[in-house]
Amino acid sequence: MTDPDPIVFIVDDDLSVRRSTERLIRSAGFKVLTFTSAREFLARPRPEGPACLVLDVRMPGLSGMELQRELAQSGIHIPIIFITGHGDIPMSVRAMKAGAVEFLTKPFRSRSLLEAVRAAIERDRSAHKARSETGELRQRYEQLTPREREVIALVVAGQLNKQVASELSTTERTIKFHRAHIMQKMGAESLADLVRMAEKLGVPS
Repeated sequence: MTDPDPIVFIVDDDLSVRRSTERLIRSAGFKVLTFTSAREFLARPRPEGPACLVLDVRMPGLSGMELQRELAQSGIHIPIIFITGHGDIPMSVRAMKAGAVEFLTKPFRSRSLLEAVRAAIERDRSAHKARSETGELRQRYEQLTPREREVIALVVAGQLNKQVASELSTTERTIKFHRAHIMQKMGAESLADLVRMAEKLGVPS
């Protein structure tokens, strides 16, 4: 199964800037969708796959910074590249601290924007992959029985089979049986592998 093509969203109320930015990004081989306002962007369903958002800071209605906050509060993860003709250092610092990839002041170099877009797409591709892997791990973890979940928490905390058996008031043989089932269900090839999986899932130890 091939990954979906990357897509770049452009949100800018200035038609000339929107068109020139779209031409530039399309020339680098990216698919582009443009929007005249933050509200228009929010109203449009977004396709799956790696993406980034090229966002003007000052727009009528919802500003770029406000859209960044709204996306974060809604749990929507998309790398943002801010472009502005009215930027200042405090504003750029706030944007970057909130997770923006880049903050470019107009007029910016074409190369700077394209480099930022490529970096943002790669960041999102990696994040998509990580979320997908975590989702698969979560599904495997949910297949464990309540007792197996108790065992995995103690095992990844570094306890030996006999210690786990003592903690759970059962036999060492039973714990070995549970461990074998846990390794199989989780698809873990080693204890170190299982520990990494538990860390990704935030399994309490």
